[in-house]
Amino acid sequence: MGHQILYPQGILYVVATPIGNLQDISLRALDILKTVDAIAAEDTRHTSGLLSHFGISKKLIAVHEHNEHQSAEKLLLRLQAGERVALVTDAGTPGISDPGAVVVDLARKAGVKVVPIPGASAVVTALSASGIMQNGFLFQGFLPASGAARRKVLEGLKSQAVTLVLYEAPHRIVECVADLSAVLGGQRRVTFARELTKTFETIYSCNLEMAEAWLQADTNQQRGEFVLLIEAAVENKTEEIPEDAARVLKLLLAELPLKQAVKLAADISREKKNQLYEFALRLKQQS
Repeated sequence: MGHQILYPQGILYVVATPIGNLQDISLRALDILKTVDAIAAEDTRHTSGLLSHFGISKKLIAVHEHNEHQSAEKLLLRLQAGERVALVTDAGTPGISDPGAVVVDLARKAGVKVVPIPGASAVVTALSASGIMQNGFLFQGFLPASGAARRKVLEGLKSQAVTLVLYEAPHRIVECVADLSAVLGGQRRVTFARELTKTFETIYSCNLEMAEAWLQADTNQQRGEFVLLIEAAVENKTEEIPEDAARVLKLLLAELPLKQAVKLAADISREKKNQLYEFALRLKQQS
């Protein structure tokens, strides 16, 4: 086969596997899994089912988050001895919110050839079906499990001007959504992508202030794995006003009607009247 000729010695293949529907595995991934000497898997029982479905029988080595460093050392010895090893996780691509990065990092630092075999990814799958047209996204993965730590992370993300992409487990989805609404604001739009490629796949969008009620209305919607897509933060236009102009406008607003204050502030600062007017309106709303 082509890859055996190109890479006759020890190679680590990073193989993406289906996130639900087994038919989403690629022909190249199947070819690699049939060719390698061993398969390093997050859960050997789970991977056994995948391999059995496609009639593949290979030696399985467990590589999960609790033994990743130890397993990486053992895998490196195999690779340096000339074996070809495939690295897989339970679903999707290794190293993307799943074990695998430690193994890949150690192999690359040791000079071992690492070959990615692309395939299913929950992040890209969710984005493709969301209809979100904002440029760029920030993939955060799983938020901290504790409420205080989760809210602290969200505070750091709230001003991001790109779509936020999160993973969440079913037993934390309700409290996570409540924190999203409280920290990011109820008017931000969220898209739930639940059980992607599986029987009960759901893709639903609403404002964050309505999200918890939607989850509570049908407890079935609280099951399965979630990808959450939260719209980008709206640019804060008040920051476009120079500090000196903002100070002048605030002083004038304290003594004059809004329109007169804006006109004088524009004359003094030579800033655009429209921007000053919008800023003045926001100041009035906040007072």
